[in-house]
Amino acid sequence: MTILANRYDFVLIFDVANGNPNGDPDAGNLPRLDPETNKGLVTDVSLKRKIRNYVELAREKQDGFHIYVQEGAILNEKHRQAYKALRPGDAKAEKDAKLNPKDDAEAVKLRDFMCMNFFDVRTFGAVMSTGINCGQVKGPVQLTFATSVEPIMPLEISITRMAATNEAEKKQKAEGDDSNDRTDNRTMGRKHIVPYGLYVAHGFISAKFAQRTGFSESDLELLFEALGTMFEHDRAAARGEMTTRKLIVFKHENPLGNAPAGQLFDRVKIGRNVQGEFRDVDDRRIDNEPPARKFSDYIVAIDRDNLPAGVEIIEKL
Repeated sequence: MTILANRYDFVLIFDVANGNPNGDPDAGNLPRLDPETNKGLVTDVSLKRKIRNYVELAREKQDGFHIYVQEGAILNEKHRQAYKALRPGDAKAEKDAKLNPKDDAEAVKLRDFMCMNFFDVRTFGAVMSTGINCGQVKGPVQLTFATSVEPIMPLEISITRMAATNEAEKKQKAEGDDSNDRTDNRTMGRKHIVPYGLYVAHGFISAKFAQRTGFSESDLELLFEALGTMFEHDRAAARGEMTTRKLIVFKHENPLGNAPAGQLFDRVKIGRNVQGEFRDVDDRRIDNEPPARKFSDYIVAIDRDNLPAGVEIIEKL
């Protein structure tokens, strides 16, 4: 296993059609958006969840690729695995509700065990000091929220369930007035969708933090594989069609980096495609153009001129 030796920054571009990419439960599951600009948002937590789900499918039950944050998982029981491995035969490690490392050396071993066994811990980091204490780890891979290139216009669609929930509801319908049969005992609901949105997220991968968690070159390739195909294994009617369109990677020769990430991200420009011509999304000349409804309505341009020394651009997609 070769520990990651280079710093990387990347731009992830994906789109959604006729779906809700990341609903906000505190707002009636409306698609998340910036209220000042109406640009859509997808949280880093949502993107990490999709990466975790992909890795779990691709490396199912393989040692070193278990997933720490899973739906319904009891995190303290995963911490207990580290204590049981380091303290074989210790009755307290088997059943105590609270456990702490005996000294600094054991604390390091507990943390290393979690990094070695759980892909998402050595990738994203984790706070593991809840009751059964395995410390905390800052992961080498960090993601921003994804933001849509243009403002989105969420639509609210009414939906209807026609089946009865239980026998009592069925009986009530049978005994009721059938004159309005098309509406009796239907359950009405609402579904929120974004007709189309193109989203951009930025990612950062630190070689120095990779050394601390054991994040390897093969882990990096698995991460890029997940970013490219994670939506293919996360299909749901509510999310519509979500697709990774571009994954643009900036590789640094120096582990600490050869240029600021912001300057590199500025080299990726996304504009509207107007008869093959690139138009900035803020260009007033596109005001009369129809709204974007597919990826080909945009052009992604990458400025490769005068790259900083030691920086390489790699298009994964």
